[in-house]
Amino acid sequence: MTHRTVGGAIAGLLLLAAPAMAAESPAELISSFRLRHGEVRVARDTTLDRIALEQARAMAAKDDLSHEVLGSFTSRIAPSRAGRAAENIAYGYDNFEKTLGQWINSSEHRKNLLLRNATRIGIASAKDASGKRTYWAMEIAGDYEPPPSKGKKGEKVLVAAKGKPASAKPSSSKCHINLLGLCL
Repeated sequence: MTHRTVGGAIAGLLLLAAPAMAAESPAELISSFRLRHGEVRVARDTTLDRIALEQARAMAAKDDLSHEVLGSFTSRIAPSRAGRAAENIAYGYDNFEKTLGQWINSSEHRKNLLLRNATRIGIASAKDASGKRTYWAMEIAGDYEPPPSKGKKGEKVLVAAKGKPASAKPSSSKCHINLLGLCL
């Protein structure tokens, strides 16, 4: 067999194996589950991965399966700027496939996996000090929430005075066009 034939055979095997290897990633496994249940695909997100890793490491360090080991979920997920988010945690299994199976078989964890319109995911694991117990954390979230509006420069902000409702237009004028609440 020539080097060219061997190289071609190896390339062919890699191409055949590529879809199987890609399907093994946690995001792909979760996406497959979500797609079978009418939800959209999720992709790994570095911010959510970091939050999941911090959670998994903290649980492993304290040998404590708890959503509050690092503080409230709301404060921990805030850097992701997600409008909706959820977290699954677990311990015991050394591989993600078994952990995912555990979550799928639990109604509350399953509900989180199927979080409506979620598009981003973070997954991490960490071992306890003995190296015998693996802790898992998964953060799942929807699209980014836009930053709070601070108003445009020079734009007048309407404030309601006590007893008087705020009005978007002066009472003496009539709107010719009302576009996004602006009277033109």
